[in-house]
Amino acid sequence: MHVLMKLLVATRNKHKLREIREILAELNLDIVSSADIAGLPEIIEDAPTIRDNAIKKAVETARFAKMLTLADDSGLEVDALKGAPGVHSARYAGEEASYFENNKKLLRELRGVPMEKRTARFRCVAAVADTNGLVNVVEGISNGVITEKERRGGGFGYDPLFIADGQVKTFAELTQEVKNRISHRAKALHKAWAVLNRYLRERQ
Repeated sequence: MHVLMKLLVATRNKHKLREIREILAELNLDIVSSADIAGLPEIIEDAPTIRDNAIKKAVETARFAKMLTLADDSGLEVDALKGAPGVHSARYAGEEASYFENNKKLLRELRGVPMEKRTARFRCVAAVADTNGLVNVVEGISNGVITEKERRGGGFGYDPLFIADGQVKTFAELTQEVKNRISHRAKALHKAWAVLNRYLRERQ
């Protein structure tokens, strides 16, 4: 009987986990999350960059769980705010801030800024680490603009405020299928395919 290769995704965020599972669905993987590993410590994301946070999460989680681990870290970089919120995207309005509070603060900071100057990008860095400490890092970027008010649908985080280049709907208004094709996370994970495929081939 063929046993699927286990991949630990270093997140407890159910929205993010669902996206990752959907994007990597065609790979022969048994995907589990941090929530499935008993006693797994919370990794403090205190690195100065999105890239460093992704690497830290992947390496420390792989070391503790003794499993091949994928970690990603994402941030929204707004040009009119000199790249903010960036690495602080998840806690822009405070350590325990909700998505709604972060969005509200971003709209407040951009009040009066015209649409042509509301350019931004979502950046996602994905790191794959094995139990030997070997880590591979890839990046995906989605360029776009920030809307003047929330436009909801599905999605999470800053999705209700972000319209990717070439789109008329926010990430929150797009179908999951379209978002999984054009998002920063999708672009990073499609690059991570080659890395994960290599580990799969080595097991055969």
